[in-house]
Amino acid sequence: MRVIVNGEPREISAASIDALLRELDYEGTHFAIAVNFDVVPRSRWAETALSNGDEIEIITPRQGG
Repeated sequence: MRVIVNGEPREISAASIDALLRELDYEGTHFAIAVNFDVVPRSRWAETALSNGDEIEIITPRQGG
């Protein structure tokens, strides 16, 4: 299915948020996910289905001055 991840169109096979993170090789626990501009709680990542055309933002903290 075709989605947009962090502003980039992508073809993915993942059907849920947690599967998408595995597919994109995201590791760790310090990030948040928004699907179509709605933040999804970590407790719902496994059950949140992705659909063709979804806009997904993976938000990671950054350090800086």
